[in-house]
Amino acid sequence: MSTRSVPFGDLAREYAAIRAEIDAALGAVLARGRFVLGEEGEAFEREFAAWLGVEHAVGCASGTEAIALALLALGVGAGDEVVLPANTCVPTAAGIWMTGARPVPADVEPGTLLLDPAAVRRAVGPRTKAIVPVHLYGAPADLGALAELGIPLVEDCAQAHGARYGGRLVGTFGTLACFSFYPSKNLGAYGDAGAVTTADPRLAERLRMLRHYGQRTRDVHELEGLNSRLDEVQAAILRVKLRYLDGWNGRRREIAELYARELRGVELPQVTPGG
Repeated sequence: MSTRSVPFGDLAREYAAIRAEIDAALGAVLARGRFVLGEEGEAFEREFAAWLGVEHAVGCASGTEAIALALLALGVGAGDEVVLPANTCVPTAAGIWMTGARPVPADVEPGTLLLDPAAVRRAVGPRTKAIVPVHLYGAPADLGALAELGIPLVEDCAQAHGARYGGRLVGTFGTLACFSFYPSKNLGAYGDAGAVTTADPRLAERLRMLRHYGQRTRDVHELEGLNSRLDEVQAAILRVKLRYLDGWNGRRREIAELYARELRGVELPQVTPGG
């Protein structure tokens, strides 16, 4: 019997398909000579927020730091607890550790492998300041049930650019939502990059300060911030790729449906009702 290896993703092939646009975007950045907090980053933030249907997007250096910045914007710190799914990738917990808070894992539902609202309810305590529902494998967590707990939700959308819950894109439900643009993501940069989204203008302003050493204006530092800016090169690449994302996601769904048909009889993860 012959076997054939099928790669999950071929980034070189993806680049070849959009090479002219990527090269032109990079050339424009190099010609301007501004590489941090410039017009490409501002444009990507506007375009990504518009694509999601949310008021504010704040670019940052990675998905891990997006988690940290979102929690810091909420005032989470030492002595606090943050609930997250027990099977999430370690960067989710790392973002919590960066604030000084304690990650509290909660079990997942056996069918969806996503955060179980009943397990979260048991994990919540007097020090719980936030819940981080992680939308894994392109599938949304049960945001409706989690919202009923009355604790701020910080969505981790690192694996779910374009996933929907109740007809709305994930990243628009929580008090804040975090995205990774690591190269392997379906919207990926050519290095590390991330973003935080929110409908709250005060949180957006706080995020912009926190990612830039805590300063509102040059050399006036009001918060204990980080160095976590989305650079112009990655922003330019993401702007090009964002135009293709809906089409790429559609093709991924077609391929997933093909696998589901051909793997009849194999128990596959379920999708959250409404997702």
